[in-house]
Order: sequence, then structure tokens, then C-alpha cells
Amino acid sequence: MLVILSGVAGAGKDTIKKELIKKMENVESLPSFTSRPIREGDIKGETYHFVSREEFEEMIKREEFYEYDIHHNQYYGTSRTLLNEKIRSGKVIVKDIDVNGTEHLKELLKEDTKVITIFLRVPKEELRKRLEDRVDKPSPQEVVLRLNRFDYEESKINVYDYVLKNDDLEKTVQIIQTIILNEQRMEKE
Repeated sequence: MLVILSGVAGAGKDTIKKELIKKMENVESLPSFTSRPIREGDIKGETYHFVSREEFEEMIKREEFYEYDIHHNQYYGTSRTLLNEKIRSGKVIVKDIDVNGTEHLKELLKEDTKVITIFLRVPKEELRKRLEDRVDKPSPQEVVLRLNRFDYEESKINVYDYVLKNDDLEKTVQIIQTIILNEQRMEKE
């Protein structure tokens, strides 16, 4: 099963993913490949698989991605090989992907894999505060760039199976745990 978390930058996708992995035995993450620079706190192979822009473009030419997109002027993509390996392992894979990638991945995998999509909503002013308070301190221009994408991301929520307001981390994690368990039960029936 693949659980996709989406939402604007700062919606809490990464934090929720880490909490789910801590609290649920059969849950793993699948880091995307990216051309963005490594930030403080990033761990290669865990946060992302970091490659140069040129390497990413070569990977595109070799059709190594299920989906990829340019987001905040950087490439992000889902490896075909790594996703297939994780799916075969029988684990629940939790992955954060932007709205464009979600639509594409859902369509590509619908015949072979159970895909659950969850959109995390955050009020715009709360999002601004979260972005400004981040450890990696995005520049004012980057905050504006991310806030400008807010309306576009929100316009795509009809693509998702579940839409959750992420204003309480513990409650949101509990709800997602329940969703995963219910979806696993339905899959077995």
C-alpha cells in the first residue's frame, strides 16, 4: 500500500511521516530524488536522495521516474526502482508528493497498488508562521514563492481520498493511523 501525503510546503508532511514510522511497525518512507541543495538537518537517502540538476535530467532521459516535477525551482521525483522494491516488500509506504505528482502516480499505479491519498490543510496565516519559524530559515523570497502556490495546491483537493486540517499534530497522526488500518482491513476483505 502506498500512502501519499500532500499539502503546501510547511503543512507538516515530513513531521507526520516521521511520527507514523515511529508509531506503526509496518510503515516506511520512500524519499524522493531532488536537485535541491542539502539543508541543515537533511540526511542523504533519508530526507531525499540528492543529485545534481544534470544528474536528475539524465535520470529523466533514462525514464527512471514514475513522476517528477519542478517545484520551487528544483526537481523532485519518485524512483521507479525504489518504489517497486518497497511495494514488493509488503510494507506500507508513506510518501510526500506535490499535487501534480499525486495525480500522475495514482493513475500509473491504480491497477497494481492500493494508493491512498491524503491532503493536509493549513490556514494560510498559520502556514506563513510555520515557514518563517522553520529551522532551515527560508529566505523572504522563498516564503513568498511557497505562499503563492497555496491557492493552486488547495484547488486540487478534490483529487484526494482524505482531506485533513493539520492544526494538531497528535490528532492528525492518530487519524492517519486509523485511515491506514481501515484501508488495510478493507484490502483484505
